[in-house]
Amino acid sequence: MERTNYHTHTKRCKHAGGTELDYVKAALEKKLSVLGFSDHAPYPDDRMGMRMDYAELKSYIEEVLRLKEQYRKELSILLGLEIEFDPREMDYYYQLKEEMGIEYLLLGQHAYIDKRGETINIYSLEQTKDTSHYLEYANSLKDAMKTGLFPVIAHPDVIFINQMPWDKNCEEACDRIVEAALLTNTILEFNGNGIRRGKIQYEDGVRYPYPHERFWEKVAKANGKTMINSDCHNPNHVWDACMEEAYQLAKKWGLQVVNRF
Repeated sequence: MERTNYHTHTKRCKHAGGTELDYVKAALEKKLSVLGFSDHAPYPDDRMGMRMDYAELKSYIEEVLRLKEQYRKELSILLGLEIEFDPREMDYYYQLKEEMGIEYLLLGQHAYIDKRGETINIYSLEQTKDTSHYLEYANSLKDAMKTGLFPVIAHPDVIFINQMPWDKNCEEACDRIVEAALLTNTILEFNGNGIRRGKIQYEDGVRYPYPHERFWEKVAKANGKTMINSDCHNPNHVWDACMEEAYQLAKKWGLQVVNRF
């Protein structure tokens, strides 16, 4: 089994530990063939939190590219960013890719823009009061996939971290995400960090916050492309027991796993 990970954070994002070099050393130790850096992308106005400052973006790019060259014979290192989709920021996405040399944008929709133009944090039950918001979240992923800018959708089922009962909105949201992924040939990420969070009691049983089995049953039935990533926030998590379990679950649930995009 080829070991790859395209979802890697560093201490720059303010909620992870380790430098870029620390992660490269860990990847070499764990015998990965590909290490993709995808720290949380800043915006020029430094909106949102838990991410690097915009002033750090240049040094982040320079350091990853330096390591990419230094270790080119031992490890394939890719320069990426994890970022939300905001339809008002299309110029910025193209700037990141075409002018700044970002090799891939990993879509991590921690918040979406609703019909009123307001930013809705999917982790906030004060804002996400019921499962109807899951439909808007799904639509935001669908719109993002249509742009062709995001080859992989990080933790597409992260909405199920919330304590809400499974209902028809959950079913419909999952169907919309899976259908859009198939139509746009987008890869859906099976996220190891959700497993790291551990199983807890939900209204629909004891489970991980994500990956959610009901979502991935739909992906498997549709034969959608799946990529297993660590979403590591610590060098020790580049490849750990949770990644091993992720691969075991993916096999058990019948997922079509890919390692390249």
